[in-house]
Amino acid sequence: MTALMSRTATIALVSALLTSAAVALPAHAETADAAFRATTLNLSATGESKVTPDLATITLGVQTDGPTAAQALSANAAQMTRVVAALKKAGIADRDIQTSSLNVNPQYVYEQNQPPKLNGYQASNQVTIQVRDLAKLGQTVDATVNAGATNVGGISFGLQNPQVAEDAARLDAVKALQAKAELYARATGYKIVRLVNLGEGGGYTPAPPPMPMYAMAKMERADSSPVSAGELKVRVDVSAVYELAK
Repeated sequence: MTALMSRTATIALVSALLTSAAVALPAHAETADAAFRATTLNLSATGESKVTPDLATITLGVQTDGPTAAQALSANAAQMTRVVAALKKAGIADRDIQTSSLNVNPQYVYEQNQPPKLNGYQASNQVTIQVRDLAKLGQTVDATVNAGATNVGGISFGLQNPQVAEDAARLDAVKALQAKAELYARATGYKIVRLVNLGEGGGYTPAPPPMPMYAMAKMERADSSPVSAGELKVRVDVSAVYELAK
């Protein structure tokens, strides 16, 4: 009796599942058919704004040699202290001076058929600085070299607040996107019903890769090094889906 009841319950459950699936199929088919009937247009566009940079990032450092690691590092510390003092005197704030690398390495002399011979140690200290007053950029670089900086690795330009330039690029991108959508709609005999989806990619990129500047032990001249900031391009990419209708 129990087995018969269990079998009857199983048959009833299967029947109910089949009935449910049969009811759900027309609704799913109707939704898919509606999506198929919609005519959409997928487009992308780019907007740009051009702006004068107001921020410069520079990497500079001090390299010293000594018979021992301690002596090389001590000489380096004294020289870098003078460089940092020159930066602060030029108006660079503490928050805009950051140590990027500090190394002490043994130096060897290599001769043919001879084992490497230790020839002392070399210490190097690199700092990355941000200059917010570009009118003083050349003077600042010169001051650090005169204070003992032995190399200036590169310079890149950027924006302290890119929001305004980004928004201008966004408006330019959306304008280009809308014009493109209207063009395609007219060309195909459709009209735009609504904007279904809008996405953004890209954005503010601070300057080109750093440009090599120079490496020197000391500068003995009054004129500051000429540095040109040029112009930055801020780019924003947008994409959109439009629904079209006849």
